[in-house]
Order: sequence, then C-alpha cells, then structure tokens
Amino acid sequence: MTSMKSLLGSALVLLAAPCCAQADILVGFVTGLSGPVSSIGIPNAKGIAAGEAYVGEIGGEKVRLIQLDDASDATASARNARKLVEQEKVDVLIGTSGAPQTLAMATAAIEMQVPMIAVSPIASVPAGEGGPWVVQTPQPMPLLVQGIVDHMKARGLKTVAFIGFSDALGDLLYDSLSQSAKAAEIKVIANERYARSDSSVTAQVLRALAARPDAIMLGGTGTPGALPAIALSERGYKGPLYGNNGMISADFLRLAGKAANGIICPTGPVIAAEQLPPSNPIQKVALAYRAAYEKANGEQPTDGFSSYSFDGWVVFVDAAKRALATGAKPGSPEFRSALRQALFATKEVVGTQAVYNFTPADRHGVDARSRVLVQIEDGKYKLLP
Repeated sequence: MTSMKSLLGSALVLLAAPCCAQADILVGFVTGLSGPVSSIGIPNAKGIAAGEAYVGEIGGEKVRLIQLDDASDATASARNARKLVEQEKVDVLIGTSGAPQTLAMATAAIEMQVPMIAVSPIASVPAGEGGPWVVQTPQPMPLLVQGIVDHMKARGLKTVAFIGFSDALGDLLYDSLSQSAKAAEIKVIANERYARSDSSVTAQVLRALAARPDAIMLGGTGTPGALPAIALSERGYKGPLYGNNGMISADFLRLAGKAANGIICPTGPVIAAEQLPPSNPIQKVALAYRAAYEKANGEQPTDGFSSYSFDGWVVFVDAAKRALATGAKPGSPEFRSALRQALFATKEVVGTQAVYNFTPADRHGVDARSRVLVQIEDGKYKLLP
C-alpha cells in the first residue's frame, strides 16, 4: 500500500512538472556570415558567442540562441526575422550586420510586435503597436561625427570633402557630417559616393582632391572602406584624414595597410580599454568582454563590431531579468511585451561601448561617455585626448 502511494505520488509530481517548468528564453540572432558585409557580420557572430559565454542563463532559466545567416541581403534579413518569430517562436531579435539589412529586419520586428536590439546603426523607425519595439547598441552617428567635427574645428580646418558608400549608411554619415559641420562653420565641399561592391574609387578620389579640401572624411566601413584610403595614399595625400567607427576592423587594417596610418576615428571606449582611466566603469566590462570573447572564440578580439552584439546581449540580459520578474512566461506575447517595456526602461546598464539608458523617446540611450577618438598607427589605436 505504501509502495502504491509512493508510485502515485511520483506520478503526480511528474504530471505536474511540465505545467510548472519555465520554457527556455529564445533569442533569434541574424548576421551576415557571407556576402559583402561579412567583414562586419562574422565579428558580430563572435560577439554574440562571447555574450553567451558571459551570461548563459537568466534567473535560473536557460537562454537558447538561434542564429541565421542573411548573406548580407536585406530581403533575407527580413525573411530570417519572420522565420525566427513565426516558426521558432523567439522572444527577442538581435541583429544584423549592415544598415540596410538591419532596417529591413527592424521593420519586420515592429510589424510582428517582437522586441529587437539592433547592432548596426539605423535611421529612425516608426513606433509599432503599444510603442517602440527597437533599440540599438551602436552610438548615434551624429554623436560620433560630432567628435571629429570638434577635432576639425580645434585644428582650424574650414573645408572638408566626403567620400563614402552610396547607401543608407553613407547617407547617415554624410548627413551627420553636414549638420555638425554647418554648426561649426566648416563647409562640406565634396560629396563623393561609391558602391560597396566597387573595385575602384579613383574617379571619386580625384574629384574630392580637385576640390582642395582642408580635410577628408571617409564614409565606408570594413573591407570596402579601405579603397579610398589606399587611393588617397597612392596619390600622395598628406592632409588630415578622418574615418568612422566602421573602420575599427582587422579586415580594414589588413587591406588598408600603411594607408590607414594617421586616420582619426570616433569609436566606443572598448577599443582603447587599457588606455581608459580605472575610474571609467566601461573599462571593467570591456576587459570582461575580451575574456569572454577569448573563451568563446579561442582568440582575442581585433575588431570594433563584435562588441556591439556583445552589448546587445548585455542589454537583453538586463531587460529579461526584469521581464521575468513580472511573472510573464517566455514564449508568450505577454513576455515579449514585458521585455519590450523593460528594454525601454533600461537605466545605467554598463556595456563595452556605452552606458545605456533607453526610453521610449530615445532608442540610442547613450551620451558622450560612449565616444572616444583614436588615431590609427601601424595597426594600433592610440587614444586621443
């Protein structure tokens, strides 16, 4: 009899267990492991792996990552986002590499009412039902570009030429430069563009040089971002040369070689972690990221992109803790909604690139603490005062 009661009791426990168990928290990650933006997408994937190594569970619940390659194609980015939500039932989306691809993914996320953390800079997106659904870890381009315009003004420069991509990222960089330069009374006297797939930018460089600017700003990233730097070096350009955070890349440095020397780039503090004062809270997290990256990938990070996806993971973990505290269950619309609300209530979450404070009115959530200027010298980054 006692044995029968014991068996019945065990059966009841087994039957009750599924209703009490919490489902895994599912994260859908999209990146460009192939195609023209893979020089950014591969580091993004390594950064998310570092995030998993850094924090693998939340509140005792396992986090499961599902990763898809969009091959640097915006249509595939949106398709992958839909697949992750509709078939895999993910709770949150993180991605992707490249501004056009990320914008396409964000548009799908908003439509499906799934919170998303963008790891590439994008232009403003409309709020969806119930409020905004997308935050981003990259610093807003105007904040970054303001740093180099301030540097130009301090040097007494009066004119600048722009050579950048003929896409959404190029537009974002050029518009940011134009706005900041105008306020600083610096004239943008050339706007030259090229496609990421172009093999030569000779014509664009010659036209920019013909304008005789005091300085040149480069608006390309990763591997294709090296073309103008090389072409300018070949033509003996010795003037001030400014870049952007997308040039903090091993692929860029490898291709540009000596032509990269002297380029001044605005970027996040993680790039110069050892050169930061110990009082800077970002230093501790930046060094922890490097340790997690090495644990996950078997090597030290040498790029400026993996840390954005790592920060995306850090931001997600903080928001998920607070979403779980509401009692909402992963896999449900209620949890997605709670996660969205938690994202936009993020306060002083320290990452490698910034200290994040998201609100419904601010999807960037960063301030001047997220920007430093570095100068490239022989493949290394020197922190400028």
